[in-house]
Amino acid sequence: MPFLQTDHNLTIHYDDQGDGFPLVLVHGWAMEGGIWAFQRPLASSFRLIVVDLRGHGRSTAPADGYGLADFATDLVALFDGLGLERAAIVGWSLGAQAALEAAPLLGNRLAALVLVGATPRFSATEEWLHGLPATECRGLGLRLRRSFDAALDGFFHSMFSEGELSGESERLIGQEIAASCRRPAATAAQAALVTLAGSDQRHLLEKIRVPALVIHGDRDAICPPEAGAHLADHLPLGRFLLFAGTGHAPFLSRPREFNSEVTRFLREVAGDD
Repeated sequence: MPFLQTDHNLTIHYDDQGDGFPLVLVHGWAMEGGIWAFQRPLASSFRLIVVDLRGHGRSTAPADGYGLADFATDLVALFDGLGLERAAIVGWSLGAQAALEAAPLLGNRLAALVLVGATPRFSATEEWLHGLPATECRGLGLRLRRSFDAALDGFFHSMFSEGELSGESERLIGQEIAASCRRPAATAAQAALVTLAGSDQRHLLEKIRVPALVIHGDRDAICPPEAGAHLADHLPLGRFLLFAGTGHAPFLSRPREFNSEVTRFLREVAGDD
């Protein structure tokens, strides 16, 4: 069970399996690295590195420091600690925003991005219509304070659209992922939620000049598909892939298709690495 000590005296947990081109998987808000259980087969083609963000999983939960810059610093520390000279990042939701924030810091060490259920700005404004109302984050914050576990369970179920999961898929997700994923520290969940509500990364996009595959469910009720399309349109080397009939986590409901698309993309853009 490997851990990395950062310069800020934090302990970051990660899992490291397989050989080949390194692929770093970064989970979303209030989740942990175990959410990528259905992506384990990728370790037959890549060196698969699954990280727990600070405050999540088995990583240290500091009292504060849950901004995107803090998460990005930890990703850079992971690259440094593991000696990754060239790697790709697959980031989901908050993990995608952490990856976007880390991209300029990593420079040429970042070979490619896969951004899943991603947005450059979570909250809607008068001039950004591809987000949720700011009241959504405030309401979720209140629900967390009222009943932490119930709020997280409700959020997890909201990631899937009606009819998206077969009975077998629902059973496997419950058995292999939901039952084993550790809850985040309450302080981390609340602070990261504030980060999500207030962050805007649109100014970064034109500076991120690496191949980027944006994967989005067409029924995503958490990050609207239009937000993913905006990412793909404004990243200089971006492309957009829409998964029909899926919500916020297509890598859970359509794992074989998802793994196949990620493998195809990375073999294309990082084949010589």
